[in-house]
Amino acid sequence: MTASRLRVAVSPLRRDVSRRRSADALPMVDAVVAVLRPEEPLHCLRPAAITAAARSFVEAFEGRTLYAVKCNPDPRVLAALWRGGVRAFDCASPAEVALVRQVLPDATIHYMHPVKARSAIRTAWHQHGVRDFAIDSEAELDKILAETGPTEELGLIVRLALPKGNAALDLSGKFGIAPEDAPALLRRARGVTARLGISFHVGSQCADPARWSAAIALAGDVAVAAGVKLDMLDVGGGFPVAYAPEDDLPQLGAFMAEIDAGAAALCERLGDLAPAEIWAEPGRALVAQGASVVVQVQARKGDALYINDGVYGSLADAGSLNWRFPLRPVRRTDARLRRFTLFGPTCDSLDRMDGGFWLPEDIAEGDWIEIGQLGAYGATLRTAFNGFDRGQLVEVADAPLLETPGYAIA
Repeated sequence: MTASRLRVAVSPLRRDVSRRRSADALPMVDAVVAVLRPEEPLHCLRPAAITAAARSFVEAFEGRTLYAVKCNPDPRVLAALWRGGVRAFDCASPAEVALVRQVLPDATIHYMHPVKARSAIRTAWHQHGVRDFAIDSEAELDKILAETGPTEELGLIVRLALPKGNAALDLSGKFGIAPEDAPALLRRARGVTARLGISFHVGSQCADPARWSAAIALAGDVAVAAGVKLDMLDVGGGFPVAYAPEDDLPQLGAFMAEIDAGAAALCERLGDLAPAEIWAEPGRALVAQGASVVVQVQARKGDALYINDGVYGSLADAGSLNWRFPLRPVRRTDARLRRFTLFGPTCDSLDRMDGGFWLPEDIAEGDWIEIGQLGAYGATLRTAFNGFDRGQLVEVADAPLLETPGYAIA
């Protein structure tokens, strides 16, 4: 591929809508690096991988799949998910609602943040046709009713608080109404809404499928106490993905089996009051494998590599959570592997990644390294701290890095 053709596929890292290109027209990562020789982070989006993951989830889940937009709101990601069969989106801010409506005019948008500004409710309802809103308090219900007015179109989803679990990222402390308080809120909501549901979130990267069936059983306890008809049950997100080959995670089918069993038991228990629809809000499970970042080594000091991206950029999870990611040098080498610590480009000493990154021992200043599994909360979390906010994005045809033989294991 010539340099002029290649540069057509590269764009600044920003929220604009690019032309869709077929997979066979996309370049490979190594070809992009060879031509551009980037000195700033190069984000490599794999639309085919995102579409395939979306299709697999939609086919496995016997309900409505809502993509959690906060995970990665890039328009190219949204388009790839749409091609994979995702038609509904879990939005949590006015900007996300407007973006989805612009990129995918026919999408169904659900506003699943339990705490919203009045202006956000008003804009979503009147300008973007959003009809379903999550709540976890009487006060939030009052706000929604004040902004939407009496209507037969409103859908309300009451989010339950779950006890602390064993997910990698526990989400039990911020949102959700206590199970003992939820019945009263459900009864009041039933009187003013056309559609009523219960939702919960077991926590991000939850590797225990039984957590979903346990949460469904708790939702059943609340529904029985409320004594009202439910229209939908939202089992949230949290479906885990591997970040290294040694990650021993259950297959997607194991999670679906627990959800199906829990839902069947719930329907039998509630009878005519049982929900007719089941929803899920996957994020990471659909897009994590769909992007990588190519960084350049700017200096080496023994076992420390100073690279041009870090915890204030797309590697936040590598720093704050000490997560490991698959990575490889963007060149051929037979050198033995050596364990390195990575430092980001800012002047902040917290810009450090201690997860233990295995790379060839001859890695040196000027080398490029590709770091994979960054489609979820990678470029999305980039900041402008210290002025290091520049980068490019290119769509590529490569398979996800975990599926590529010969890379070094972080």
